[in-house]
Amino acid sequence: MIINTRRNPIDVCLSCYQQFFAEGNPYAYDLQELGHYYTAYEALMTFWRRQLPPGRIVEIDYEALVIDRESAIRRILNICGLPWDDRCLDFYRSKRGVATASAAQVRQPIYRSSVERWRSYDAQLRPLQELLIANGVLKAD
Repeated sequence: MIINTRRNPIDVCLSCYQQFFAEGNPYAYDLQELGHYYTAYEALMTFWRRQLPPGRIVEIDYEALVIDRESAIRRILNICGLPWDDRCLDFYRSKRGVATASAAQVRQPIYRSSVERWRSYDAQLRPLQELLIANGVLKAD
């Protein structure tokens, strides 16, 4: 089973663009490259959706997750055949190590301020949006 969390493509690219990666990921510092990588991700997921039997890929909507995290987490656990645990809502209190680019975010509750954060940079992100529209990833407004 594959759990694919979908998020607004512009927010995804902006998040990568603003993240300092310790090593690797040079594409993340160029908005056009990010657009091409995101397009490749979409193509790859389309391929797997066609190849795998129905139900093998579960889509989780990021924006719905941050609005109603308990429902989304219950759905994921149910799909995986795992029981509910209240600690799923308090994940940020765990003392376990985190070795990802989002290590600071993991130590705080889920927040909504990243939803449509790209709108604050609309003019600067216009070339990225146009590339994603041209590649069929975004619909023109």
